[in-house]
Amino acid sequence: MRALVTGGAGFIGSNLVERLLADGHDVDVVDDLSSGSLGNLSEARAQRNNRMTFQRLDVRSAAVTELIAHRKPEVVFHLAAQASVTVSVAKPTFDAEVNILGSLNVIEGALSAGTRKVVFAGSGGTLYGVPESIPTREGHPQHPESPYGVAKKAVGDYLHYYRAVHGLEYTVLALANVYGPRQDPHGEAGVVAIFTSKLLANERPTIFGDGEQTRDFVYVDDVCDAFVRAADKGGGLIVNIGTGAETSVQHLFDAMARVTAFPDPARYAAPRAGELRRSALDPGRAGIHLGWEPWTDLDAGLARTIESFRARV
Repeated sequence: MRALVTGGAGFIGSNLVERLLADGHDVDVVDDLSSGSLGNLSEARAQRNNRMTFQRLDVRSAAVTELIAHRKPEVVFHLAAQASVTVSVAKPTFDAEVNILGSLNVIEGALSAGTRKVVFAGSGGTLYGVPESIPTREGHPQHPESPYGVAKKAVGDYLHYYRAVHGLEYTVLALANVYGPRQDPHGEAGVVAIFTSKLLANERPTIFGDGEQTRDFVYVDDVCDAFVRAADKGGGLIVNIGTGAETSVQHLFDAMARVTAFPDPARYAAPRAGELRRSALDPGRAGIHLGWEPWTDLDAGLARTIESFRARV
């Protein structure tokens, strides 16, 4: 098939592009390189065999709509986003411009192109707000407590509208905390990457809060597999992509310190605004509708991630 990946030079996007090319698909990559990089696509570009194109565009630009209409992808994987909860709290208008208006540009382009399906990278960690039950299922009330979560919910609502009124199929993948090779250690959204960068530089990482806050860490290769499966399955659904297991940030640090032989404790600072105390997603629906399950356990995923960072250094 011909696929188009927005945010395709980013952490998850570049891994997805490689997977799609390896599966034999033609891929158009759209990215403004504000957080992604062409370096993330070096392996994909080396093995593309003229099956990959790259366009440097901001999803807030009408040119994105025109490009998608022109390229006529069969499936659009929409991953481009302002991805920081903290930034969304400080700059909610900017967050909405990128994550809501930018998404509408992508959806309108898909509609004009006759695209069969949009697979959207939602946020399972923020969509449900403070969870009433853990692991959280898709039927849980959606009461996000950050502008980032509100924006992700709004895009899911828009996709529901476009499916009902215009027949544009979609699946929203509600992602847990994705980690793995190529995650940006300088951003605010990837604690595994931040810890890895600090530990390998022999610096003490900072834990915001007491360290007992929990997250559901899912490995990037597993997530890319879910995206590929969603190209043909899970129509009209929100689907959690996580492990169902809670891991405390303190446990994460301790595990990574063991792997890197880091001897010192972490630093601690005040909790950050808009962040949840606990989070884990029930992946049962993904198993039923996508035939997906996470297969990379945390220890193996952390070891691969740390090794990839060492190789880059």
